[in-house]
Amino acid sequence: MIERTWWKHGVLYQVYPRSFYDSNGDGIGDIPGITQKLDYLAWLGIAGIWLSPVNKSPMLDFGYDISDYRAIDPVFGTMGDFDTLLRESHRREIRIIMDMVMNHTSNLHPWFLESSSSRGNPRRDWYIWHDGRGGRSPNNWRSAFLGSAWEWHAGTGQFYLHSFLKEQPDVNWRNPELRDAMHGEMRFWLDRGVDGFRLDVANWFIKDAKLRSNPFSFYPLSNRLEKYNRNRPESHDIMKGLRRVVDEYGDRMLVGEVFCYPPGDPALSASYLGDGRDELNLAFDFSIMYRRFNAWRYYRCIRKWYNRIPDNGWPCNVFSNHDQPRNYDRHSGAGDADRRARVTAMLLLTLRGTPFLYYGEEIGMRNSRIPRAQIKDPAGRKFWPIYAGRDPARTPMQWSAAINAGFTGGKVWLPVCIDYLDVNVEAQAADRFSLLNFYRSLIELRNRHGALSHGNWKPLVKGLKGIFAFTRTYREEKLCVVLNFTRGSTEFHAGKPGQWKVLFSTHRSSREHFTELRMRMYPYEGTILEKIGELK
Repeated sequence: MIERTWWKHGVLYQVYPRSFYDSNGDGIGDIPGITQKLDYLAWLGIAGIWLSPVNKSPMLDFGYDISDYRAIDPVFGTMGDFDTLLRESHRREIRIIMDMVMNHTSNLHPWFLESSSSRGNPRRDWYIWHDGRGGRSPNNWRSAFLGSAWEWHAGTGQFYLHSFLKEQPDVNWRNPELRDAMHGEMRFWLDRGVDGFRLDVANWFIKDAKLRSNPFSFYPLSNRLEKYNRNRPESHDIMKGLRRVVDEYGDRMLVGEVFCYPPGDPALSASYLGDGRDELNLAFDFSIMYRRFNAWRYYRCIRKWYNRIPDNGWPCNVFSNHDQPRNYDRHSGAGDADRRARVTAMLLLTLRGTPFLYYGEEIGMRNSRIPRAQIKDPAGRKFWPIYAGRDPARTPMQWSAAINAGFTGGKVWLPVCIDYLDVNVEAQAADRFSLLNFYRSLIELRNRHGALSHGNWKPLVKGLKGIFAFTRTYREEKLCVVLNFTRGSTEFHAGKPGQWKVLFSTHRSSREHFTELRMRMYPYEGTILEKIGELK
């Protein structure tokens, strides 16, 4: 029997609650709606759900501006609803990961209301305040929404720091009382039965003690410009403290968003794993999201990521999330979207490390075009038409061909993508050849074969002629994954004599056998071969 750790060996699934399923007809997804769809997620085979924030919030950044860590926002339901979700998820052996936003709070959080009430308030130092220099901002730090990261507060005559919206003031992790308070917020949910946390912008938590200006750069979004307001050495002490809290509760976990400019830095992401046992359990590296659909580029990206993981660490892999364009559209070239989606699905679900799926990825949901008047994302409203924001990847889940894609009977909070009549769960569940059933089969395969969930990884073909091939080996089981990233037929040859049979394929029958790893690959073919013996 194979020993399994849910967050290492299972498939995790991100739910954006506003857009998953609306149970009460108000047009916004909610917690009871997620509970109603647990049987679907169990059928799909996932091991855990990462929930984007459901805490109480004024929703200026749709939950990433928390005003009460210990309350559920009424738009999503009640604490009783959340407890029901926990209970019903655990009954189905599905774990729950909450999004913890601890770099900043809402400006309506009681902590900030106290901190901003006077310079002498006991919680003044829970946030980052400064007099400024000559009537100007303390330094040249910029917010993620551009513009200064400092906001003048007339009531107390100082600036406060906000790495995002001015309504999202950054907390001061150098203050021990603030640290203890944040640990307490985590324990509140751990005591309630939550299985882990996704840490928003984990590498931004602590800032330079001297508030030094970042060095000048001709590239305003480069890492060099972010030297002093993120990725500080003290970040690792904070992660170790958070890990100690989680480890008090046994089989719980932390996964961190490690975001930088330009996006993707395997060395940086891997550093937040510490020695593999003392910081984050998992860290997102987004390098692969920004690579073109190309076998060699994917191989190089994955190799760099794996080479940086500490010996006791564990990688995770992701192609889509709530902040980035959907994977299906990024690789949709020349009408080949569905075939390319199957290749990337096979890659994601056969790599070493924990796969994360974003809701709707399994049915091929696209980025939707949002009319300017209906844009909700503050980034989209600010930067339109240069940037349409993150709304196109956050549209309602497409459950059926019914009105509003079966998501709600009310007025949807964001428009449903126009392709929902054809692209929906109901239609694809009934089609054995659909993308949904392709994902489900792959997840089942991964859950059943230790080589895919536990095994080591060895590259065989590193992009030559558009082929990316590697082996996964665990105990006596050896599998070979072969992926053709081109629209043409091409030859795959890696030697390795033996008796091999087709275990799973986009094109081939399971009756096919080979005496060595050699075949003529079909366009966009993905095949998993299992070694069943040596040549007689």
